[in-house]
Amino acid sequence: MKRIFTRISVLAAFCLLTINVAIAQNITVKGKVIDGGDKTPLPGVSILIKGTQGGTQTDVNGSYSISVPANATLVFNFVGYTAQEQAVNNQTTINVSLASSTQQLEQVVVVGYGTQRKIDVTGAVGTVKGEDISKQASVNPVSALQGKVAGVSITNTGTPGSSPQITIRGTSTIYGKTGPLYVVDGVWYDDINFLNPADIANISILKDASSQSIYGIRAANGVVLVTTVKGKKGTAVINYNGSVGIQKVTNQVEMANASEYATAVNEAYALQSPPATPLFANTNLGTGTNWYDQVLRTAMVNNHQLSISGGTEKSTYNFSLGYLDQDGIVKNNNYKRYTVRLANDYQIFEPLKIGYNVAGTYSKSKDAPSTIFRAMYAASPVVPVFNADGSYGDPNAFNLGNGSNMNPQATLDFFNQNTTKYKINGNVYAELKFLKNFTFKTSIGGDFGQEEVRGYVPKYKATNTQLSTVSKLDIDRIENRNWLVENTLTFDKKWDDHSLTVLAGQTAQRNKMYTINADAQNVPYSSEGDLYLALGDAASRSIIDKGELSTFSSYFARVNYGYKNKYLLNASIRRDGASQFFGSDNVWGNFPSIGAGWVISNEEFMKNQNIFSNLKLRGSWGKVGNAGVPFNPSTQTVDQTAALIAIFGGIPYTGASIRTIVPPTLFWERSAGTDIGLEMGFLKNRLNIELDYYNRKTEQAIFDIPVLGSLGTVNSSIIANQADIQNRGFEFLATWADKTSGGLTYSISGNLGINNNKVLNVTSGANPIYKGGAGLTSGYLSTRTVNNRPIGEFYGYQVVGIFQTDAEAAAWPGFKKGDFKYADINGDGTIDLRDRVVLGNPNPKFTYGLNTNFAYKNFDLTLDIQGVADVSVFNANLSSRFGNENYTKDFFDHRWTGPGTSNTYPSADLAGGLNNAPNSFYVEKGDYIRLRNIQLGYSLPASIVNKWKMQRLRVFLNAQNAVNIFGYKGFSPEVGGTPTNAGIDTNVYPLFATYNFGVNVTF
Repeated sequence: MKRIFTRISVLAAFCLLTINVAIAQNITVKGKVIDGGDKTPLPGVSILIKGTQGGTQTDVNGSYSISVPANATLVFNFVGYTAQEQAVNNQTTINVSLASSTQQLEQVVVVGYGTQRKIDVTGAVGTVKGEDISKQASVNPVSALQGKVAGVSITNTGTPGSSPQITIRGTSTIYGKTGPLYVVDGVWYDDINFLNPADIANISILKDASSQSIYGIRAANGVVLVTTVKGKKGTAVINYNGSVGIQKVTNQVEMANASEYATAVNEAYALQSPPATPLFANTNLGTGTNWYDQVLRTAMVNNHQLSISGGTEKSTYNFSLGYLDQDGIVKNNNYKRYTVRLANDYQIFEPLKIGYNVAGTYSKSKDAPSTIFRAMYAASPVVPVFNADGSYGDPNAFNLGNGSNMNPQATLDFFNQNTTKYKINGNVYAELKFLKNFTFKTSIGGDFGQEEVRGYVPKYKATNTQLSTVSKLDIDRIENRNWLVENTLTFDKKWDDHSLTVLAGQTAQRNKMYTINADAQNVPYSSEGDLYLALGDAASRSIIDKGELSTFSSYFARVNYGYKNKYLLNASIRRDGASQFFGSDNVWGNFPSIGAGWVISNEEFMKNQNIFSNLKLRGSWGKVGNAGVPFNPSTQTVDQTAALIAIFGGIPYTGASIRTIVPPTLFWERSAGTDIGLEMGFLKNRLNIELDYYNRKTEQAIFDIPVLGSLGTVNSSIIANQADIQNRGFEFLATWADKTSGGLTYSISGNLGINNNKVLNVTSGANPIYKGGAGLTSGYLSTRTVNNRPIGEFYGYQVVGIFQTDAEAAAWPGFKKGDFKYADINGDGTIDLRDRVVLGNPNPKFTYGLNTNFAYKNFDLTLDIQGVADVSVFNANLSSRFGNENYTKDFFDHRWTGPGTSNTYPSADLAGGLNNAPNSFYVEKGDYIRLRNIQLGYSLPASIVNKWKMQRLRVFLNAQNAVNIFGYKGFSPEVGGTPTNAGIDTNVYPLFATYNFGVNVTF
């Protein structure tokens, strides 16, 4: 690694020398930029040196001054005006008049297998520029999209190196893959956490079936198209982007201190039947241990990227290096990522162009224990971190029981797990233009990765329960070997009032995964480099391996037709075949789509009106698929367990049994969707509004089918394609971009998504799927998925008060004073499972964002706000009670302590009776509004920067997640999970704010 960076340093030094020589021959160009209509000065106009990222802006009087090579070309850009290029040709004065334009409509949008002008797009496509992503403190590019695209919901996990959950227009599957397809420069991926955000040029999110269907069986959950930064013709440009910052936990939950904890535990013991002896003879124990303060920390984060780009008339290049060093907010937790990317394009001769993109990623993390946050929440504050003799504080010395029987510091100290990942990916392509209107392109891409998780448990004894009598080494390795070949032929022709683009293509793809899990006991530890399975006891070694192999073959075609820039038609079809469905009647699937658009503002009868500068109506319908269903679910397996051993003649024989029922076949889920959109521009397109209505239905979704227990199966159900799921909603986007006479340029963009999720019908009728994590909710299942209701809604008892006296509770068997009082829904005088009701919906109905950009002279300000509304969270941290877990300060302050003290909070005996069963007390509003990002930047004047032989120098201050407003009583209401386990908060990585300082330099 040292040798690599040495060579890069030499290359960088050489490029700097070259740049310095060029700058020495620069000339200073001055001038003024005015509006071509009213001739007023235009402040804030961007002036770039073509082929570089260096430039300047006009001042409040529209004037500018810039040092450029004598043979350079200047590019003048301003919101709402047509870009203009001016060759310098040794001129020292260049004045420019900019003409107003419909720039928003001419914007090029990346779509499947090509690009289109925004005005020509008939589907629902959201776009985000790379510069908007780079202004976020997010180290994952998906996280940076939060709040920026209507209808896109993103849930951050917080764990360094992890990928956020992204949902596009609602959850449409229960057992299939829920994430979108990511396409980076033509190569397909399941996530993009390997990608450096600074390498991204733009992102397009395909939201409706019409725009998605060109990707067939991988598009049911949406498609995210990522285009990386490419080189541009011109002299070499060196860019450095770096930041250093800290991460701090926000909204930390305050727990009961030692005295409060002892008081509450004694109260719980007194309420047992018969009353138990108080656990603490003295409850005056002071504050005790704050386990959050003990384990959590203010963490550092460093993020740096260096790129070199340029090119000639025949070739362009872009080379970048990235380095991320992120500490977790849990002590000892750390994540490092190294990225390298190289892209070259060569114009071999006029018709033929070839190129490649290749990227490498290496990451290594020192992991945190997966249960550490639950341990900190439940651990007793009466237990010291260490005793006076240096030994660990032992909960067993206080007879606390199983629920809080851990010392989180010991959990952290004896946890030793590292995760290492390697990935090489990219593609090579060739593009040939012939017969004037035809373009043939072939591309071969691949994704080759390896992940290794190495865990080591030493022989130790921290407490009576936190111990290991033998050491153990575990190694889990996952290898992925995927490749994709695509061939497309495009016909593109414009004549008279017509425009026609026809695309035909073929792809072949193979995905292979191999997993090996191995472990051994009594492996000695001398250093991290000496942990080998072969050093353990031979008899204790075990190894399990498995793999998956799937192949796909596809054919697709698309037609785009436009007439007079007013009438638009888009039709496509894809035919996919998948090996995982071999043997069934559903190996192949057809996925058609059609979209139409009417640019009303281009009609003759709209010429003399002054309201709309743009008015466009579009509509689309299409079908897509989800091939991410459980792998080989139709394969019947046989169990061999100790319970099946029979003895004949004193000799044991191992028996076997078929204990599960599998479906005869299982195939991809299909989704059909309709989208109707209206795009409006006002005031010379300074104000742009987009409205969308969509109705998407997943057909033949995989759903549980209940079976009789008398059949002798282990599970009481099997899965099959037998449900329909609907997501229906509205999206709204409004953007205002303008300038003031004082030199301020700004844009304000707001978006809102409204989604309603529902299971439409199920073959098995009203039989529900009960999920929700039995181990997370005190042995109960807390979610239900059933016909005519949303996926995974919370289900349990409705709290109507607190029993104030034993006499009041006597009429209800199993209850006592201080317990929750539940509604008797069926009126039979008892409380049982038949009295459960819907308690809340973990699927957010509203998602919204507000994104602003301001620029005045050399200052720039970015402010982003994001939030969700009408969503519920299950606070399983509080409800999970197995014996003497700690309480929050909020619960302690409001708990029931006698008649009349509370009619909403129960007594401290949360583990008694049905108090810890899923109920409405534990289901809270998950609405929140967040200052997602704020960044203030300052670019040094060109007169100063040029003296330092730079093109640009910008410094900035950034704060992410600094302000969070919500009523939820946990760390954060941003809780993810699988569709039937979503929104259950237990052991969730807390939300943290990031504050950093950074610099952008261009040479």
